[in-house]
Amino acid sequence: MTDLTRLTASETAAAIKDRTVSAVEVTQAHLDRIATVDGQVHAFLHVDTEGALAQARKVDAGEFPGPLAGVPLALKDVLTMEGVPTTAGSKILEGWRPPYDATVTARLKAAGVVILGKTNMDEFAMGSSTEHSAYGPTHNPWDLTRIPGGSGGGSSAALASYQAPLAIGTDTGGSIRQPAAVTGTVGVKPTYGGVSRYGLVAFSSSLDQAGPCARTVLDAALLHEVIAGHDPHDSTSIDAPVPPVVEAARSRHIRGLRVGVVKELSGEGYEPGVQARFDEAVEILKDLGATVTEVSCPHFVYALPAYYLIAPSEASSNLARFDSVRYGLRVGDDGVNSLEEVMALTRAQGFGAEVKRRIILGTYALSSGYYDAYYGQAQKVRTLITRDFARAWESVDVLVAPTCPTVAFPLGAKLQDPLAMYRQDVASIPSNLYGGPAASFPAGLSDGLPVGLQVMAPTLRDDLLYRVGSAFEAALPAPVPSLAWENA
Repeated sequence: MTDLTRLTASETAAAIKDRTVSAVEVTQAHLDRIATVDGQVHAFLHVDTEGALAQARKVDAGEFPGPLAGVPLALKDVLTMEGVPTTAGSKILEGWRPPYDATVTARLKAAGVVILGKTNMDEFAMGSSTEHSAYGPTHNPWDLTRIPGGSGGGSSAALASYQAPLAIGTDTGGSIRQPAAVTGTVGVKPTYGGVSRYGLVAFSSSLDQAGPCARTVLDAALLHEVIAGHDPHDSTSIDAPVPPVVEAARSRHIRGLRVGVVKELSGEGYEPGVQARFDEAVEILKDLGATVTEVSCPHFVYALPAYYLIAPSEASSNLARFDSVRYGLRVGDDGVNSLEEVMALTRAQGFGAEVKRRIILGTYALSSGYYDAYYGQAQKVRTLITRDFARAWESVDVLVAPTCPTVAFPLGAKLQDPLAMYRQDVASIPSNLYGGPAASFPAGLSDGLPVGLQVMAPTLRDDLLYRVGSAFEAALPAPVPSLAWENA
């Protein structure tokens, strides 16, 4: 029998529908795979064996006719799942079992998708390497000594190591796209509001966006269609039809499409191998019939500092709810300490260094006397970046750039230099500040490690991402990791 863990999501769904294989067999194959390799990769924080097999049995009984019924999925541990531990990668939520499902989780269950468990992540999604998880780092399946990206490195590593054919990530400043780039997978950040944030543990509410992760463009589109759509539980949810992403993913046609190469997102600061792969990707797009021009978005160079004022400011507000009173960790409640002392002890012990750094930065930026100078100015820059996008759409249909400036770097290489870590998001942040959709597609290798092509589109034109991605994937298939460490 074909190794069930090597099938794509669409192939798996077709085999289950045709009764070539049962959903239980597929689920068990992936659970066995997790048991075999995750000790080395550490993609998962919790494996829900009983829940996954129960869902698979329901699929085999005919309860779910959807296009992804029976397909296993890895869920980033920032989305709630009723009765299943949800930590957001933080000690302050260790052992918390939510009493409700996030809308994304509920829609996955309703579609018959089998959720294998919760994946590792940078604490509260703050990081670019998954090294800021309170539960230890995840390792890149291409090279276990390197990072798998962040904050959703657990989801991307699960895909690249064949522990799941589908995954869910969240993207605040590139946390879906950057892990996809460095693991040779597909990651899509939908239009802000296109996928519900209800049940997503908030980092930065005006930026956070859940989205699909997969090994192929079609698989990502099928997953996108399942989780997208209006949700009355989320006040930022867009009440509009879901873009025709699956149709676009099947098209493989971009002749006549106008592609803009962002002048400000290349050159200095980008590794030569990354730049070379990007230049080759642009030539492939030309060969496929796209019209390529250079586009200047002058305010993109200010996106990184603007983001690192806006996001920490919103984090400072959002994380105030972790106060030792309502749920989660509680330290120092000995009958002697005051409530304020218990709160301080709990937050000191429960939050990691990066989370504390961003809370302090955000609180300072919002403080009296500094609000206008920092947070207010950053919001003005955000407006200028949005205007750059609007001007670009007058002449092109999509924008392209490298997803991130480097390939996966060694574990520990940037931990002592926060600014170097932050610069990993320099190319992905503009789309978050704008709110439009963006994706990363595999674009070959540099020194044996994956590189990503980033595609950005206007709001609610998520279908354009899949149209470009499907054509590019057909011309340049995704590289396959050797996983030589399995037998070492």
